[in-house]
Amino acid sequence: MTTHGRRTSVAALMCALATTHCAGSGDSTPSNDEASPELVRTDAGPVRGAIHDEHRLFQGIPYAAPPVGPLRWRAPEPAAPWTEPRDATRPGSPCPQAPTAYSPIGSVDEDCLTLDVTTPRSVDPERLRPVMVWLHGGGEATGAGSVFDARRLAVGGDVVVVTINFRLGIFGFFGYPGLDGSGTFGLQDQQAALRWVQRNIAAFGGDPGNVTLFGESWGAFAASAQLTSPDAAGLFHRVALQSGFALADYPAGTFYPGLPALPPFWSPAAEVQATGEALASEQGWVEPASETDVALERLRGAPVDELLPHTARFVMPAFGGAVLPESPAEALRAGRFHRVPVLSGATQDEGRLFVALFYELAGASVTEQRYRELLAEAFGEAAEQVEARYPIDAYGSPALAWAAVITDRVWWRATHEQSLSLAAHTPVYAFEFADRDAPAAVPAPEGFPLGAHHASDVVYLLDFVGEPSGLAPEQQRLSQQMIACWSQFARAGDPSRPDLPPWPQFRGDDAQYVQSLAPGDGGIRNVDVVAEHQLDFWSTL
Repeated sequence: MTTHGRRTSVAALMCALATTHCAGSGDSTPSNDEASPELVRTDAGPVRGAIHDEHRLFQGIPYAAPPVGPLRWRAPEPAAPWTEPRDATRPGSPCPQAPTAYSPIGSVDEDCLTLDVTTPRSVDPERLRPVMVWLHGGGEATGAGSVFDARRLAVGGDVVVVTINFRLGIFGFFGYPGLDGSGTFGLQDQQAALRWVQRNIAAFGGDPGNVTLFGESWGAFAASAQLTSPDAAGLFHRVALQSGFALADYPAGTFYPGLPALPPFWSPAAEVQATGEALASEQGWVEPASETDVALERLRGAPVDELLPHTARFVMPAFGGAVLPESPAEALRAGRFHRVPVLSGATQDEGRLFVALFYELAGASVTEQRYRELLAEAFGEAAEQVEARYPIDAYGSPALAWAAVITDRVWWRATHEQSLSLAAHTPVYAFEFADRDAPAAVPAPEGFPLGAHHASDVVYLLDFVGEPSGLAPEQQRLSQQMIACWSQFARAGDPSRPDLPPWPQFRGDDAQYVQSLAPGDGGIRNVDVVAEHQLDFWSTL
């Protein structure tokens, strides 16, 4: 199997009255109406959202044309304009995806390039608010911006929040010889959404000159890509990265048993194109030796349900083209990225979620013998050194010891390196989410505490639609503090506020210290993550 095959296994004046259609006005300038705050005019047409006690919500707004038929696997095109107020009280469809053990969403609808806007209820045309654009996680094969409820962040932080749906998997990152933009269509969707924000967000009370791009997991990974994309220049002014992995590589067995060692999740365009060509031939979608135009026409006609089973082979952006001229990993290390302030961090126990899902809950429990086997598979002759640093007795079980190895070697080694690379050129504020009693993202296996696991920080900023956060009183206080920090960062490029514990910039001789975020008095404080996650040890292997 090729390296790429191994890697892929795994966003005019408004009509004065709501009944007015604005047809024939001749003015398409996006605008807001103080008398009718539920009605906003975008550059494509007016939208009518919903007004709640403390916030306004506009859902399912098209930021690009549906990428269907001849527009499949093309750069996003402008949405068709409309004249009558468009209902914006329901979310748009998630992009095509199959349900998984960690995401119940299923969709076969390619008409999915929509976004939602959440704002505080008050409208002040003289004071535009900071804008925060959310990129969801999900391994680039699952998820949707529309499943996130941003009211707490918008109201508590006094910001405008935009959540977006973008093409995923085989629909977002497919490649084929001669296909312009191979492996980057999902990234291009995100850029189209950011351009929509530049053109329209002032009508919703947001400041297009103060946009923060933030994301978690694959969303943070994508935000790192946008940091290095020439086409994204000027589209955002700060970036917040939560549990991203732009610089991570993966020892064998990192995510699930039998997975070989993997390099960083960036693919040369030629590899993505070769994978697409081989798949098209295997499935009989394309006749042998077909001309490129003929082959692409046939591929664009393939049914969604025939393509979806192969989506996991296309979950990594391709570099070597206009969108990503070089691997973002190399660009970030070399300092070739947009100079914007960055908030960057990870959770204290990142790896526990993966060990819980793909080992303990999957019937492949990590026993003492299996722990040593995993260390040997991952680290070869250095396995004994790793075991000496991560003895089972120190963690309470072989599974927790293996989770600690994954956390430190994969997530924290890469997170710290990325923060160092960024901090050499731009202000960085680093953090560790450390609430080990955070609500669980999956059922906790017996005797296996999930701790501050991967994605456990999300509900401290955003809710899932229809689901309570499950936060206890002290955790609610931490959530309010984190919302204050993230929104202050969006407002000023620095998360520090007089009413919160000081948050020093990550730099110089103190680059091993990051802000720990945990509940309770003294829960927000500086900690030495180099010592906590044994990064000096990992730098020697």
